[in-house]
Amino acid sequence: MTAAVVEPVDDELWSAIGDPTRRRMLDLLLLDGVGTATSLGQQLPVTRQAVAKHLTVLERAGLVHASPAGRERRYRVDEAQLARAVASLASVGSAWDARLQRIKRIAETIQRQQNHED
Repeated sequence: MTAAVVEPVDDELWSAIGDPTRRRMLDLLLLDGVGTATSLGQQLPVTRQAVAKHLTVLERAGLVHASPAGRERRYRVDEAQLARAVASLASVGSAWDARLQRIKRIAETIQRQQNHED
């Protein structure tokens, strides 16, 4: 049996994409191509200040990059970092699938042994 190769977990990245508001923000940015805290705040049920804080988390995780635009900053999704996040999620999912299969085989073996003892 071969062990699944699991990428190291990037807690900051997982924390950033773990929040539903931040995932919605990423969706909006991907859809529109670019957005500001104000434009995102108009589409979300949170304050502009909360949007700005969420954008800071996404930026710190490398999922978005900002560029100055007058008094605001325009945010774009870093598609390479997003692809890395998707690959990381897939890797963890595969590892858990393998673990669950091993647990199932162990449980089936125990069940067979108990049936033979009866």
